[in-house]
Amino acid sequence: MNKVPSAMCSLIALALSLPAQQPRPLKVFISVDMEGIAGLVSGEETGSSGKDYDYFRRIMTREAGAAVEGALAAGASEVIVRDGHGSKQNILPDLLPRGAQLLRGNSGTMANMMDGLDGSFGAAVFIGYHARAGTPDAILDHTSTGNVTDFAINGVSLPEGGYNALIAGLYDVPVVFVAGDQAICAQMKKLLGAVEAVATKQGVGAATIGMHPETALEKIRAGVETAVRERARYRPYQMSPPYTLVLKLKNEESVYRGQFYPGARRTGDWEITFTSNSFLELMHAFNKIK
Repeated sequence: MNKVPSAMCSLIALALSLPAQQPRPLKVFISVDMEGIAGLVSGEETGSSGKDYDYFRRIMTREAGAAVEGALAAGASEVIVRDGHGSKQNILPDLLPRGAQLLRGNSGTMANMMDGLDGSFGAAVFIGYHARAGTPDAILDHTSTGNVTDFAINGVSLPEGGYNALIAGLYDVPVVFVAGDQAICAQMKKLLGAVEAVATKQGVGAATIGMHPETALEKIRAGVETAVRERARYRPYQMSPPYTLVLKLKNEESVYRGQFYPGARRTGDWEITFTSNSFLELMHAFNKIK
């Protein structure tokens, strides 16, 4: 019988004596917009002066809560919910599951709807998102503000979900799930390749055919759980610098003013171009020019 060398025995003994390595805590980031939630169809319903706003902010909160429940069921130890719509003061805190932390209010940072995200997160989830400006059969399609008609990075036209996914990609965090109207689900699948998606409604002109809100909650909860569990399947959305933004706006006043932002230049009819090696610097320029 062969004897195990004494040096090998010592290494085995050392390995057995070491404490087991603890798994890295799983953190999930959930960015929530409003236009893409179930049932919502008009701009009036997304603002505090609208008569049905309180009803739809409750649905927005419940969809965010369903995503939290899915993330927790998948093993998340920490879930941050970012209220990303308008004033960032829409989600009703007491309706969220206790396992969530809520980031609300405008911080003024370049990350905006992605405030609070860093490299410690294992996955990002988008709830209530909408398609980019000018998308056919999309509900309340726009890009940031009503003044933006197109936002393109390195030749790729992006919805808000696209440039928010790029922010997540800066930290090597994949977007694993998106819920919103059918148009944004299609756009995000085209951009990201593999991503779990739930289309809460389908545009028909300025109307929608949509899921019952309870059905949407069930599908979001199940979809997020699956996506977070299988997060290794998804890849961060990334582009190589330099980043060149071509921004098209709706009026001459905005373009004239925007061309004086440091590093920006007018490159066409109602078009501004800005290039940077820093994506967050580019987003800062965008937020100042738009």
